Amino acid sequence: MSDFYQHNVIATLHRLGKPSLKKLEKDLVDCSRRRHIALIIPVTFNDSRRTAFEDILKELSRVPYLKRKLFAIGLTEKFEQFVSICRKVKAYCPDSVMIWASGPRMSKLIARMENMGLPLGGDGKGRNVWLAYGNVISSDDCRVIAVHDADIVNYNRELLARLVFPVASPIQGYEFSKGYYSRVSDRMYGRVTRLFVTPLIRAHRYLLGESAFLTYMDAFRYPLSGEIAISVSLARINQVPGDWGLEVGTLAEVYRNCAHRWICQVDVCENYEHKHQELGEKGERTGLSLMAEDIAKVFFRTLASEGAVFTTSHLQSLAGIYRRHTYNIAKHHEADAALNGLIYDRHAEFLAVETFAHSLVRAGEAFLDDPLGEPQIPNWNRVAAASDSFLRDIVSIPEEDMKEAESYSG
Repeated sequence: MSDFYQHNVIATLHRLGKPSLKKLEKDLVDCSRRRHIALIIPVTFNDSRRTAFEDILKELSRVPYLKRKLFAIGLTEKFEQFVSICRKVKAYCPDSVMIWASGPRMSKLIARMENMGLPLGGDGKGRNVWLAYGNVISSDDCRVIAVHDADIVNYNRELLARLVFPVASPIQGYEFSKGYYSRVSDRMYGRVTRLFVTPLIRAHRYLLGESAFLTYMDAFRYPLSGEIAISVSLARINQVPGDWGLEVGTLAEVYRNCAHRWICQVDVCENYEHKHQELGEKGERTGLSLMAEDIAKVFFRTLASEGAVFTTSHLQSLAGIYRRHTYNIAKHHEADAALNGLIYDRHAEFLAVETFAHSLVRAGEAFLDDPLGEPQIPNWNRVAAASDSFLRDIVSIPEEDMKEAESYSG
């Protein structure tokens, strides 16, 4: 996206000219001498069986500036599956830390935390990344954390370098960076961003008037990207959503806890491809339909905490405004596709809009029934206040799990 546009709230770091990966990695090696860098990748057993995951590992084996690599393994209850992931990772990145988030030892630790009034939600990406945050924080040997997904089909280590540099560089000094990119093949993807999140932000602004939070959210070009870099000090104080609202919820937490001049978004790659979620039918809480519902709840609860008032009438108006705005935006996407020779299925796009509109209505009903909703995963400062042993255990348990995996002969 080679332009120079800057929003007045957060910095946008563009991809300009022909950047040199060699120079960027050399700069990061220099930066990492003072600001050690950790990388967290949430992964499931299904992710680990895809070619994309092995390609990512091959690329990571060539990255020269990472102090630590952590793999947060979720939705994997069988020990043999954990061992399989460990062996695949260790073949390329032998010093990696494997955090078996759904293993029996970690499950006991999670139960102990919950018994002390620290709700951690279910086994999912949010909780698993949060556990890895705790491991980095407790180890106290890194100042920067990067996170990206395990299913990036066209992964190149330049993505990681561009993502982490603004936070790792002591001269730039950002506290948080968010990756953005286009998702295009023979057609446009990114339906939840194009047809739900951006139109929803603007529908809220139309209904509620100007809002600092909505202006901030509208500045992000791809708010649902899973690629972030964050300072360890900010990671300590951020709460984490445990559902599909993770990415938007993370942006909301950064909005609360970080001065906007220390937030940036970075053009991390020319194009990005990963697995595509199913849309889900109207009235069903599956796929992208469920994702949209969870995202809408984050908006409702964040805006309510900023003083916005929602009634049944407000939410009914919002759904109508959203649908009208989105149909207009869909026309722009159709023209964009036509200019660039891309396939554009107007019927499928409008079906998605209707599905998301129903998700918005369900989210509004859920918000009115329970304005507080499920509590977010607490930040690590609160966990440390509850018990020092949690910070010790979040390091020792992965060590025990990895030793057991190494000695397994099956």
